[in-house]
Formats: sequence, structure tokens, C-alpha cells
Amino acid sequence: MAPPQGQMRPGRQLAVLGLIFVVLYLLVFFAGASGSFADRLHPRLGLDLIGGSRVTYTAKTLTGKDPSAESLEEARRIIESRANGYGVSEAEVVTEGNNHIVVSLAGESSDALAELGQQAELRFRKVLKVTTDSGAIAPAATPTPSGSATPSPGASASASPAAKPAGTPSASASPGGQGGMAATPTPSASGAVTPTPSTSATPEPDTSQMTREERLAAVQAKIGPQLWAAANGLQAPPDASTDPTAATTYAKFATLKGDEVAVLPPNIQFNVPTITCAQLADREPGSIADVKQQAVSCEGAQKYLLDVAKVEGTDVSDADGVLDTQNGEWVVSLDFTGSGQKKWTDLTREAYENTGGACEQTALGDQSRCRVAVVLDNEVISSPEIQGVLTGNSQITGDFNSKSANELASKLRYGALPLTFDQSEVQNVTATLGTEYLKAGLLAAGIGMLLVIIYSFFYYRLLGTVIFLSLVLSGLLVFGALIVLGRQIGFTLNLAGIAGFIVSLGVAADSFVIYFERLKDEIREGRSPRSAVPRAWARARRTIISANAVTIMAAVILYLVSVGPVKGFAFALGLATILDLVVVFLFRHPIMTMFARTKAFLSPRVSGLGRVLEKSDDTPSKPRVKEA
Repeated sequence: MAPPQGQMRPGRQLAVLGLIFVVLYLLVFFAGASGSFADRLHPRLGLDLIGGSRVTYTAKTLTGKDPSAESLEEARRIIESRANGYGVSEAEVVTEGNNHIVVSLAGESSDALAELGQQAELRFRKVLKVTTDSGAIAPAATPTPSGSATPSPGASASASPAAKPAGTPSASASPGGQGGMAATPTPSASGAVTPTPSTSATPEPDTSQMTREERLAAVQAKIGPQLWAAANGLQAPPDASTDPTAATTYAKFATLKGDEVAVLPPNIQFNVPTITCAQLADREPGSIADVKQQAVSCEGAQKYLLDVAKVEGTDVSDADGVLDTQNGEWVVSLDFTGSGQKKWTDLTREAYENTGGACEQTALGDQSRCRVAVVLDNEVISSPEIQGVLTGNSQITGDFNSKSANELASKLRYGALPLTFDQSEVQNVTATLGTEYLKAGLLAAGIGMLLVIIYSFFYYRLLGTVIFLSLVLSGLLVFGALIVLGRQIGFTLNLAGIAGFIVSLGVAADSFVIYFERLKDEIREGRSPRSAVPRAWARARRTIISANAVTIMAAVILYLVSVGPVKGFAFALGLATILDLVVVFLFRHPIMTMFARTKAFLSPRVSGLGRVLEKSDDTPSKPRVKEA
């Protein structure tokens, strides 16, 4: 039984609804918003409405053959997961042919799409040696942030509270040992060896179809046996002050392309002064993926000789871009697996204690501790000095913002691609037809709402006002939610989503019919309009909740099993239905309680209950059992 009408306090529900509107539109105008107030009222639109970008990736294999269907599908799934990791962004990721993956995103630049195709193989390697890029050529890749690795609050007390970035190493490495790298004994490279220029122009062989061993043999032939032996015998990069002819002696290495540099042994890549960071950055992805081999990579203008990888991306169980509340900077938080955490602790212990003196003096940080490079594909994204044995989860810090931190976390979270890809085609997708469809969709929604309102006023009169106000409030809630969700999780409104909102109008109209017809039934049973309102609500409430719950469950299931635009339809339908329930409980029932206290509500001509009220007035009262 419903509580007596006197106990109903509609002002409280209306105040809660008002508070929801205030909070929602404060988020709309001030949370992550920019531009004029009119600009802040624009929801994020989909590819079919505003256009976007489409990029075609072509898979590469060392043999030059097409990849297996399983590998291509796994790569498609990972790329789709990365794209959706940015939010509900209506990413379209499909395979095409035997070696292509096509990615489409609404409103995104080709640069953002290019990030999705990176292989994203993560390695943690100690920095053994450091030298300056003698070529003084900036890397072709985007400069990466130099940061620090810090333990999370859940880390052991033995971990350092922060690992500060290492200081700038000296310009040249001392001629010490190889840090565990075996060098083949060869004649001394004192500069006496001068490469003999070729007298004939021989066309360079196509290395794209060669194996790694065949490429290495081709590079050796191109360099020449004497120069190769001299380069292989270097124990450290030549000091320009003592060997001014080194740049001329090894000039031939400067002509090598990225795929040719990739097959060189790490000691040659590091010690030969004419191999520049630009050449190292031009290596194809996966060139230094072998965890059992030392590697060479650059950070800025510094060239690093890196140890074997003691911790891999597969040792990371989860990654998130988070805002560090202590310093207000964005970081990438890493959670390790059980075995991965042990590997990470052992690696930081080695770096902190400089076990075996593996790290040369030039590679140590300000506190004379080894540095650990965080290597993504061929690129060092951070090389902090380790200032403690880290026994808990850690962070990658650097010059991140919200977008870049979450992009990196998304790559690490969903794993490395099993294939390497070239960005073979970039297209800008226009939305000429989409704009017309958008106008048609909005027109259809407007006509549908108008017809519902006209019918409501014609059939329900004063009660039609409740329907009209409820639809307006629902529309404002949906619109505000679209803007906020577009900024926070990347929700994109497409044509299918608009269809979902139009369908939700019918769901909202059903709840009105259920409530008002139940109200008429109560009056037919002899109750006054004022007493009929709470009783009708108590009996109609279950039906309204059940009907909306079925719609929400159908939307959830459709969202989980669908892809592309259909997912947007399901999300929009579920969102609109939930917000309609909010309006039902916080506006429709309270406002009906307030209307029931007015004289107009008792008027058959005004209330919309005309025939029912007239019939109840003409019917003589009959004895009946009063409900408990």
C-alpha cells in the first residue's frame, strides 16, 4: 500500500533533480572545456557525421611473405583494443586482404592513428655505456620524455620515494671493457685503415626480401672487409681529441640505411662514431626486440649501449595513465605479475648496487647508481637513475599529458603486436552525406517528439504538460551526458546513436501511458484524484521499472556482442533509458503529487481525466471494503 499522500514531500525529489542538473552542466561548461560557451556545447560526433581519418597498415615479415591469418587477426584485435582503450570512440578496425589492417577514427588525425600501429614491445634494460651522437643529427622519431621510475604508494618501505632522472653523461665513453659483450680480436682501429672508394657504381641490392643473415652479409660486402674488421675491433667510441680522423675513417657507415644498421652487432652500432641516432631511429620496429642480446638506442642526442632485457612487457599485468597528486604530473603506473615483480626487484637491485661494475662511470646518474632504460620498440622513453630496490609497483614518469600517458598505458595494457606494420595509406574521410543524414535524423527526432507532445496535450490536457516537461528534462540530461562522456571516455555520437535516442522516445512514452492509465483505473474504482495519484504510482512503478529494465538489459547485451555503429546504438538506447528513469522518479511522480493538490487537477475539462471524473461523479457511491 502506498503511504498516505500527506507524507509525500515532492520538493525533496525536485531539489535532487535540480542538483543533478547543476553538477552536470558545471561539468559541461568547466570540466576539460575550452573555447567559448557555445563551443563547449558541442558533443563529440562520429565518423559518419563529421568525417575523420582512415589509415591502412601493411604487415611486414622478415621473409617477405604474407603473415598467417591468425597473426593478422591477433594484430587487428590488439589495435582495436588500443583504440577502444581511448574510450567509446566508434573505432572501426578491419582486415583487408592477406596483409592489410584498416583503421578508421572520427575526427582523429593520422598521427593519432599511426600511434595505434606501433608494435609496442616493452623492455627494461640497464644503461651500460653512454656516448654523444657525433653526427649531431636529431633522431627522426619524436623526442621522448625523460623521466623517472618511482614506486607506487603500495611499494615496500625499502624502495626509494623517487628515482630522479640521471645527470647528463660526459661526451665520450672511457675506453674500458665491453660490459659483458665479447669482442672479436681484430687489428687495432687507430685510423690507419682508410676505406677504398669503389671505382664503379654498383646498384645496391634489395634487402627487403632478405633474411637477417643475408642482410648482414650484404652490409659487410658494402663496407668492405678491412673497415668491417676495424669497426668490429673498437673497444669504445674513438675520442675526437686523440683521433681526429675517425669521422673520415668510418664515413662509409654514415651511408647505411636504417634496415642495414639494424643488422649490425651492438658493439659496432655503439662504437662507430658515424652511426647516428637518426639512423638508429630509422630501424624497423622490433630490431632490438631480442631480450637475450644487448642493444643500442638513443635518448635525445645521447647514444646508449643497453644490457640484455631483464624485464619484458609480458611481465607487466596492467598499466594506467594517472595523475600524480604529489607533483601534479601525469605518469604511467605499472602493475607487475608475480614473476614479473621478482624480476623487476632483481633488476633494480642490480642497478642500485651496480653489480659487477657493469655500468661504466659515464652511464651512472648523479648518485653514482645505474640507470634503467624503459625501451618501447626501438625508442628509449625514459632512463631514470635507480635510487633504491623497488619491491612494489612502479611508475614511468616524464613529459606526459593525459592523452599521451593513456596512449602509452593502452599500448602496454593490451600487449605488443605480433607483426610489424608500415603505414601505407592515409585518407581523410569527409562527411557530406553524414551531415545530410544528421539533419534528417534530428528532423525525425524533432517530428517524433512533436507528435508525442501534440497527442499528449490532446488526450491528457493538463497531464500533457507533465509529459512535455519530462521529455524536455530528459533531452537536457541526455545532451549534457553526451558532452561529458565525449570528453571523459571518448563517447562518439553517430547516426546509429541518434536512432537509439529516437527509439528511447517510445520507451519514455510507454511509461507515461502506464502511469496515467493506472491513475484512471484508480478513479474508476471510486477514489478521489488526490488519493488516486499515490496509489496509481505505487502500482505503476513496478511495471515501469520492469519495462525499462528489459530495455536496459537488451541494450547491454547488444553492446557487448556488437561492433562498430551498432555498439553506439546500444549505448545510446541504454543511456537514454536510464536517464528517463531518473526523470520518472525525481520529476514525474513529484510533479504529479503537486498537481493533485491544485483545483485545476479536479476539473474534468482541464486535468485530462474528464470522462473518468464525470463518470465517477455520476456513479452513486457503493459500499466497499477499505484497503489496509
